[in-house]
Amino acid sequence: MIDIAPEVAAALAAGKPVVALETSIVGQGLPAPHNLRVALDCEAAIRDEGGVPATVAVLDGKLRVGLTRTDLERIASHSRKVSSRDLGPALARAEAGATTVAATMRAAAMAKIRFMATGGIGGVHRGHPEDQSADLLELALSAVAVFCAGPKIILDLPFTVERLESLSVPVLGYGTDELPAFYTKRSGLPVSARVDGPAETARTLASAWLTGSQGLVVAIPPPAELPDAAAIVERALREVTASAGEVTPRLLARMAEISGGRSLDINVELVVHNARIAAQVAREYSEQAGQPAAQ
Repeated sequence: MIDIAPEVAAALAAGKPVVALETSIVGQGLPAPHNLRVALDCEAAIRDEGGVPATVAVLDGKLRVGLTRTDLERIASHSRKVSSRDLGPALARAEAGATTVAATMRAAAMAKIRFMATGGIGGVHRGHPEDQSADLLELALSAVAVFCAGPKIILDLPFTVERLESLSVPVLGYGTDELPAFYTKRSGLPVSARVDGPAETARTLASAWLTGSQGLVVAIPPPAELPDAAAIVERALREVTASAGEVTPRLLARMAEISGGRSLDINVELVVHNARIAAQVAREYSEQAGQPAAQ
């Protein structure tokens, strides 16, 4: 049920760097035209660094690793959000599924891809410590490095960091000692270790996997910050309730309204930035190891 695109399979066999990309940002996370723009720009950034993008989705009863533009347009127009727990039912029903970070990590691990890029990971929800994203558990299970701008700022960041620590998931600060919080470079929370540049990051990942680590977070400060991000988040949280549908997409939509669309532009910029750095590290990892980046 897993279908690895010929380009991706050839890159893995030849030892080229491959970076997985999620599609929930295309199907549910961003409005048009930002959703397709971010998907295509991430793929272009990975190619610019000599890598091959492996965008993941559920289509036609297959877990697809590597998509065409037509595939992306299908996900953008009509798809359901698919987390790791939903993969089996979505495949059996031949649904069109946009994969979350957790589901994309699972697919990447199945395809033996070590690197993935996204915007921000899920975590522990504010006021509801029992409500925890599947991203956290998948990080403890799948040996994939997730390059992101930290957890989404709308989450309970201290609880999220504690949960990652409990799961023994390393959080590497890329050029920073402090955990970024998606729209801002500073959260006031320390990372478990700092790494500077692609070479040191690649060495650290290799050492972590050699000593039994599974998933790792590589937390990259956003290239631009949203002014008054904390205040915007607090206002959005006050105005958006859990009365209708999933809260997170509506919170992000309200933040976009409050910021006059600036949060959307920053979101796109940071996701593409993360994809570019993931490809740089994947390339360095492959060169250091002298073996395929997926091995």
